[in-house]
Amino acid sequence: MSPSTTHERVRAIDWLRGIAVLFMVQCHALVLLTPELRQSQTTKALLYVDGLVAPAFLFAAGFALALLLVRSAASGKQFERLGRNLRRTLQVLGVATLVNWMWFPLFREPKWLVRLDILHCVGLSLLLVLPIAAVLASRPRVLRGVALALALVVFFLSPLGEAVDGPWAWFLNKSTGAVFPLLPWLGFPWLGVYAGTVAGEQGRRGLVRALLFLIGLGVAGSLAAEPLRDLYPAHRFFVTNPSNAAERTLWVCLVLLGLVGLEWRTAPGAAPSRPRRFVETFGTSSMSAYFFHEALIYFRLFGFSFERVWGGRSGWGQYALLTGVLICLTYGLCLGLDPALNAVRRGFRYLVESLPGGSGEKFARLR
Repeated sequence: MSPSTTHERVRAIDWLRGIAVLFMVQCHALVLLTPELRQSQTTKALLYVDGLVAPAFLFAAGFALALLLVRSAASGKQFERLGRNLRRTLQVLGVATLVNWMWFPLFREPKWLVRLDILHCVGLSLLLVLPIAAVLASRPRVLRGVALALALVVFFLSPLGEAVDGPWAWFLNKSTGAVFPLLPWLGFPWLGVYAGTVAGEQGRRGLVRALLFLIGLGVAGSLAAEPLRDLYPAHRFFVTNPSNAAERTLWVCLVLLGLVGLEWRTAPGAAPSRPRRFVETFGTSSMSAYFFHEALIYFRLFGFSFERVWGGRSGWGQYALLTGVLICLTYGLCLGLDPALNAVRRGFRYLVESLPGGSGEKFARLR
């Protein structure tokens, strides 16, 4: 496989994240519907599809981490990449804490700091995955085997994790209010590491084979629902049972496989269309999109938020309109974030360089 093949950007994973962002906004906007409509069959169907959003994000996070580390290891630079990945992971946890601050009184009740929502789950999962992936990145065959084995172990232990209590319960199950505990959700980043390792080592064709293999596992696990239900004590079947994880993996990998096929048919030098730029913006700014749309829905600025004004009061027509407005506002904020950050960096650099006595130049060198 040529270096140009194995080092090209996998746009399909950006598209997967971008599509997941759109469904995430739609899912969280369901709070705007009237209570009766939230109990309707249409809402239940939407929630079934929305149940693939978290696995898609977690799978993509593991995929991107492994892809970059394996490619860096091929050029002897995986430990240089390690620092960047660690900083990115800490940023995810920082934004997760900020979102919890918008919802809960963290200063009066610090326990909410460890309430695991999706960003906490992504950040903690990457902290657990990163050292193993970094050490094994130079041996991709070993890494993909370890990643697949650990994913299966996480999924098969998940129903038993419901019985865990004490401090570990904050991280391993829903008993303390965690929305996305590590069991079973840690399994999806490991599946992403498996696929990302194969893509980094073998390129797009290898990725297609890896996705087909995971789809096969997903089909087998889905068909084994009844035996897997009976294998464990009473548990939340549609949350922690391995067959549920298998079904989610099946659908996420099917979507990603379709996106890989679409990317394959896209001319490498072709200018991206407007829909593609729209989706890619969300795909490359998914963490910002998460924060902005949550703030728009829930955070009250001068007494206004979408939930404050329209929460529990919307029919389907108004819900669709408001969801479209939320998506557009989130998109605009994501587009404006990079220029704003660049302006802040330029201003900071100007102030530092203006320090008297050459101290600005010395400080710049230290940084």
